[in-house]
Amino acid sequence: MSSKWPVRRPTENAALRALDRAPRPCPEYPALFAGLLTATAVGDRRGVNLLGHLIARTGGEITR
Repeated sequence: MSSKWPVRRPTENAALRALDRAPRPCPEYPALFAGLLTATAVGDRRGVNLLGHLIARTGGEITR
């Protein structure tokens, strides 16, 4: 039995890129905007960014 050290593992960015290429169902608009409001209320800037991009990707519109 031969083993190689260190074992290569995918990075978080590689995993996110792989998920981005895979088709997946998207939640309905009310759920997306509710999540956006919640993320804004708790001050979660990354959540606001991710939900904003998801809404834009599905064809919604966000105005500031």
